[in-house]
Amino acid sequence: MRPVAEMPKDVAGAVRVLFADIDDTLTNEGRLPAVAYDALERLSGAGIAVAPITGRPAGWCDMIARMWPVVGVVGENGAFYFAYDEEARRMRRSFAIGETQRATDRQRLARVSARILAEVPGAAISADQLYREADLAIDFCEDIPPLADTDVDRIKHIFEEEGAVAKISSIHVNGWYGAYDKLTTSRRFAADILGMDLDAEKHRIVFVGDSPNDAPMFGFFPNACGVANVLDFLGNLDSEPTYVAAKKGGYGFVEVANRILEARGQAA
Repeated sequence: MRPVAEMPKDVAGAVRVLFADIDDTLTNEGRLPAVAYDALERLSGAGIAVAPITGRPAGWCDMIARMWPVVGVVGENGAFYFAYDEEARRMRRSFAIGETQRATDRQRLARVSARILAEVPGAAISADQLYREADLAIDFCEDIPPLADTDVDRIKHIFEEEGAVAKISSIHVNGWYGAYDKLTTSRRFAADILGMDLDAEKHRIVFVGDSPNDAPMFGFFPNACGVANVLDFLGNLDSEPTYVAAKKGGYGFVEVANRILEARGQAA
């Protein structure tokens, strides 16, 4: 990983799309700093399409797609994308799994949650679970005392023993049934909403993230960036970002945004 400041000017100046995780990438200690939101607005105002790619629930994503300066959002680790058409005043919602199957999967996940709570003392269902459509989020440090790494790993293994996909973020272990992740749904989102072939244009896209569930994105995008707290997960990342910010969370995100915007200004 190289410092974000070393991203070549021609590379930064060619960026047309920025994807970013939310928790501990745009936020710091659970809050969205004003400077991070300002960076989103400045990117959007400069003509860069911005989309959060997050593990957060459908309820949150509906609000984000409507109210933030973004072109859309991929949520629940790829379970769907939402994009708001302001002219038509209509939310476009596209799910990776059909409604009937999602209902069946939620029943299966309810049994998994009971097992996790019984076998991992101190674990809790995420406070945002009520607003989810497709996955189960187990809190290991957001609203509860932090669990040991061995307990977090155990939660992930229980999901996998039950046949589910499981990913660890900076605050939750998310589990679901279905062959999708952040990258697969970002690919559909890019094609449907941005009119882009993700594979052909990945050099013009930057992803910013912070934790192991961002690894598919780190590995795919050649100019992916991590905020400084990604360094806490060294050794636990299947793929690492090419660049890393000097600061954590939203302040690190601002570094990435500034590098891109400065390069575009210099290029202009």
